[in-house]
Amino acid sequence: MTDDQQMMIPAHGEMSVSSIVPAILTKQANSLVPEDILEADCIVLLVLDGLGWNQIKDRRGDLPFLHAGSATAITTVAPSTTAAALTSIATGVPPGEHGVIGYKIPTPQGLLNSLRWSVGGQSMVGELSPIDFQPVEPFLGTNPPTITRAEFKTTGFTQAHLRNGKFRGWWSPATLVTEIIDQVETGATFVYAYYDGVDTIAHVHGFDRHYQDELKFVDALVERIFQELPDGAVLLVTADHGMVEVGDRILQLEEEIVHRTSMTSGEARFLWLHADSGGAESLEEAAQFHSDVAWIVPLEQILDERWFGPYVSNEAQRRMGDLAIVARDPVAIMDPRLPDSPHLIARHGSLTADEMLVPLLSFSR
Repeated sequence: MTDDQQMMIPAHGEMSVSSIVPAILTKQANSLVPEDILEADCIVLLVLDGLGWNQIKDRRGDLPFLHAGSATAITTVAPSTTAAALTSIATGVPPGEHGVIGYKIPTPQGLLNSLRWSVGGQSMVGELSPIDFQPVEPFLGTNPPTITRAEFKTTGFTQAHLRNGKFRGWWSPATLVTEIIDQVETGATFVYAYYDGVDTIAHVHGFDRHYQDELKFVDALVERIFQELPDGAVLLVTADHGMVEVGDRILQLEEEIVHRTSMTSGEARFLWLHADSGGAESLEEAAQFHSDVAWIVPLEQILDERWFGPYVSNEAQRRMGDLAIVARDPVAIMDPRLPDSPHLIARHGSLTADEMLVPLLSFSR
């Protein structure tokens, strides 16, 4: 990645992850989901966490089956992070509307870890109702089979982005296949499924041999799902974000910025700064310290450029900071006041092409 890396603002029309589910459920064809797909007896949508378009392009040899599908590059949401993107995929709207605007979100109870639905390690399911926090009904209010890890069944984030679906938990990747095929055989016309192995391995190992082997496994997994589907079914594969290998390039938020903020939120590649009583203007000036590796963008510009969609609810805007430090180079920028995970080797969240571009792959029986 170079210093002239271009920022990729999300598309919020048909070429976005949020346009897939509405097309399927309303049977209204669009650029990504044409009529021939909608005519299928069953559509399975498989979300592979962390499998970006550029990572697929760069590793053709490890992904022979995925490369055999009909492929289109689309954009995920801002920030390019799991909680925001999975909620947009399921609800069909950008984060500005559903309100899950990132990984760590300010609330009256404290900084919410939106994936764990916790503040300071304590569960907030009782104190922060996922349904109130994220009011948009997933899957347009329908209840399709939703297949994800079994241990996610009772989590706050599952309630926020998958509620009302017919939850089916898998305990191993093999039983992910089992659960998908079971639902198809019982007559489901749309099945949502989720697998997180690529993201996990990239976080822990970066793009080394472990990652290469995980990609090969995922390619075989997708092929196995496809082979088990009956004639007349379609398998769609997409992702929530891509990844960037950061390694040990961990930067601490400059001291002057720390002094001028009441808090930070978001994550290490999309860090929201919340101004203290000194105001946003002086904070923006101080934040230029990191401009050699990141874009420094005030909230007003973010809203004007519709990073979070054409509509941003009042509640969603209240959860945003005054200014965002959005990593341009392969670095992580951390607030020394907050515990984080400094040993994550690959990361995401920013608006680089490596993180923003994801695939939509189609395989028809």
